[in-house]
This record gives sequence, C-alpha cells and structure tokens, in this order.
Amino acid sequence: MKTGAILLVGGMGTRLLPLTLKTPKPMLQVAGVPFTEHQIRKAADAGVSEIVLATSYKAELFEPYFGNGEKFGIKIKYAVEKTALGTGGGIRNAAAALDKCDQVVVFNGDVLSGHDLSAQLDFHRKNKAEITLYLTKVLDARAFGCVELAANDQVKTFLEKMENPVSNLINAGCYIFNRQVIEKIPANQVVSVERQTFPELLAAGISVFGYLDNSYWLDIGTPAALVKASADLITGQIKSSATPKHSGDYLISPTASVASNSSINNGSVIESEVYIESNCQISGSIIGSGAKIGSNCRITDSIIAPNTQIEAGMVVIGNYLGF
Repeated sequence: MKTGAILLVGGMGTRLLPLTLKTPKPMLQVAGVPFTEHQIRKAADAGVSEIVLATSYKAELFEPYFGNGEKFGIKIKYAVEKTALGTGGGIRNAAAALDKCDQVVVFNGDVLSGHDLSAQLDFHRKNKAEITLYLTKVLDARAFGCVELAANDQVKTFLEKMENPVSNLINAGCYIFNRQVIEKIPANQVVSVERQTFPELLAAGISVFGYLDNSYWLDIGTPAALVKASADLITGQIKSSATPKHSGDYLISPTASVASNSSINNGSVIESEVYIESNCQISGSIIGSGAKIGSNCRITDSIIAPNTQIEAGMVVIGNYLGF
C-alpha cells in the first residue's frame, strides 16, 4: 500500500512571538536544523513516498530550503493557502497535490514526538481503520483535545479543550486517513479537523481508531518548549535522524569560534559564525548564526537571535534576545 503525507505548516505561530516575526514557526532552528526537517525525516524513515507541505504564513521560505525533497529521501510538494483554511481545510487543500496513494499521514507542524510511525501505520492497516489518531497520555488534558477509547481501541468521543476532561488521552497531532475519507472534508472552506471533522465523521459511523504511544511528546508552540525540544534532541532524550552528528551534550558549528575556557553544555546549539569570548557559560541554549557573545556571560535556557551582540558580563536566563 502506498502512503503519502501532509505536513500542516501554515500557522503564524503567535505563541512563539517574537521568534516568528520574520521566520515561520516550522522553519525555526531546533537542534541545528529547521523544525520541519525532523518531521520530514520521520516520514521518510517510515517509508512514506511523498509529503505535501501545507503552507500559508511566509510560504515562500520553505521551498528554497527543502526543494523537491531529493536530499531528504522523499518527494516534497507545496500547497499554498491564499487565506488560512484551518487544519481540516488545509488537509483537503493539500491532498489535491498528492499522487495516487492508499493512505495519508497528517502531521501537525508543531509537535515533536518519539512515537513509532511505522507501528501506527501497521495498526491502521491491521484494524482496517478509516482514520487512526495517534494518542498519548498526559496528567492534565484541559489544554488539549481529549479522546475516549472503547475496549477495542475505537474512538468513542473526540472532544476539544474542556475544563473537566473525560479522559487523560489526548490527540497528539499525527493522523492516518484513508485517502477517500479526506474527500468528505468540504473544499475551499475554513474547517477545523479537531472541532468539526473528527466529531462529524464519528457521528457518521466512520471507523476511527486510537493508537496509544506514551513515548516522548512535546508541543513546541512556545519559546521555552522550543528550547527544550532542541536540548532534548542534542542530549539524546529523543532521537531524530535529522539531528546533525555531534559528540557530547552540545552541537557547535565548525565555523563557530569558542574561547577555550568557555563552557558549552546541556544540549546547547552554537550555530555558524558565532563568536564566544572567554569565561562564558552557555547552558541549554540556542545561539543563532553570526551572534557575538562578550566575555564573562552566563546564558541559560535562552535563544539569542542571529547576528545579535551580547555585551560582556550579561546574565540571560529563560530569555529570547535580538528578535
């Protein structure tokens, strides 16, 4: 069976401001590469033959980097929404660009997960499901769409964010649709897959299954989460074939210059042409290309924008400077 994919990368990323003023959320650097690259590699590693990037905000920035997908081992196409169509509308719009395929994996553009996509695809086929939702368990489901499962792993109810969740299983942002089911989503309309599509398809008797996987899962929708995702990839708490090869618990570009008595650790990423002077401590942070860090600085759990100058002696904790 042939599998295609859609990656929803059209959002503005307002929770990530000011990081997204010039760069769309999916193109922000996480562990040395744009976040979207981790998801594209995940699809390719699971045997997906092509992926359509459903873009809207700053759509022109994706293709120059990802091209036709040849260097990522997967065919990449682009579907640009003139006006944002929501998650369901974006899926329907992007599906028109797919080659003929039996099933379609849909990724939310802001989730870093260690879940086994190949196992989710196997589960989908084995259960003859029409839709399979990747689910994960959380302590507090109020901020997420929650799902009730029957004993046979079929989804009983799909409920968007609520004050008293009926379950601690949440929609973790990776769906498998049989290709023809996508045609049931109205074309050229703003549609929410979470608020409209899933509840309506359940009510219509479509077989929707839940695939539960409790491995690493993180919504990277805030600056603090983005920093954590990057550090976790570098320190190996989650694996991605897109993470550049490195030794130790840091990633330093070969073109960066770091004083020998400065300390880099806890999953920090030092990008190209960065200059770090003496006696600095950089912990769990991302230092953008071309930044200059003066001597005796302490930077922890922070992001320094490209080409930003940090004066000597500054202490930066949990902050995002230069954007």
